[in-house]
Amino acid sequence: MKRWIWEQDAYPHFTYDLNTLEHWIQEVSLSQGYLIAITQTMDQNNITQRQLEALMNEAISTSAIEGEVLNRDSVKASVQRKLGFADIDASKQDISTDYLIEILIDANTNYDQDLTLQRLFGWHNALFPRGFSGLSKINVAAFRSEEDMEVVGGTAGKEKTFYVAPPRAMLEEEMLLYLEWFNATPASLLKACIAHLWFVIIHPFDDGNGRIARAITDLVLSKIEASTVSRLYSMSSAISNDRKGYYRALEQTTGYVRKETNHLNITVWCEWFLSTLHAALADTKKKLGHIVQKTTFWDKYRNHDLNVRQVKVLNKILDMGVENFQGSLSKKKYMTIADSSSTTASRDISQLIEIGCIRQIEGTNGRNVRYEIVFDSY
Repeated sequence: MKRWIWEQDAYPHFTYDLNTLEHWIQEVSLSQGYLIAITQTMDQNNITQRQLEALMNEAISTSAIEGEVLNRDSVKASVQRKLGFADIDASKQDISTDYLIEILIDANTNYDQDLTLQRLFGWHNALFPRGFSGLSKINVAAFRSEEDMEVVGGTAGKEKTFYVAPPRAMLEEEMLLYLEWFNATPASLLKACIAHLWFVIIHPFDDGNGRIARAITDLVLSKIEASTVSRLYSMSSAISNDRKGYYRALEQTTGYVRKETNHLNITVWCEWFLSTLHAALADTKKKLGHIVQKTTFWDKYRNHDLNVRQVKVLNKILDMGVENFQGSLSKKKYMTIADSSSTTASRDISQLIEIGCIRQIEGTNGRNVRYEIVFDSY
């Protein structure tokens, strides 16, 4: 019995149900277009801050999926240095993290360059600059060793083999086919699905295959979106939020426990991939909406003489997003955020109402009075 997807006679001619995937393709494309459009209304400082955040999340999440926990301060220092920030704390920089950020920036910027073995080997060397994965010596910037590459899980004594990759003897031919296909195929969402999956199927390295597969995904998505330095969202963060779904989709696609008679049908994987990408875009769309909303708000009220406490409270709500600020604004919450007395809070709130920044929510009064930021006048 042919157990793994790469053992099937028609491999690597993957098939998928386009009718099933069309909805997600349309939704993702609309969200990509929205992000491209909204960045045209943002100033460069906001875009750079969002790129910094996205790069940090991508680096931390792509490592976390593989069980590696990065120091957030080190990641931030590396990203800031790459983005040209001044006054960076050199003590928090880490060479391995620097190299990971270089991979991500390369994938998000140099997407018009061919994907070659040399480039992949360079990425792999950057992931493992000391030649070790944990305590284990591994082949670096070269194909994996002769031993079978197995993905095994489960508790001790009850291990389960989820996947066995093609043998070492097949790797040169496998990667030649993969790279020829990749470089000849125009960027599309389906290409992103297949490029990620196919690389994981081949599993050419001793370690780092998942991280490099996700960098290849970035390469395709960045080509579609014509990004620079970084896209404004992190696909790896969305994958990390659904790791069980990620591995389940891979297992259902690459293994032998399948309902489909066509063992090269990758619809399950593509549907999971596209829905997860849409979740990443939707999350960023909401965050960018908060930025635009905040910018528009302060454009209206920048010339009003607001004190430090008032600005702090308003920014707290705007940064979170009004829908995420639980229970609306009360005097008690104002006192907590602004670290003010009851009398000062009452005076500040009255001034904000007079200026028009906030208003009392209809139907609330007395000790239960609540306030909301006013957006409807601009």
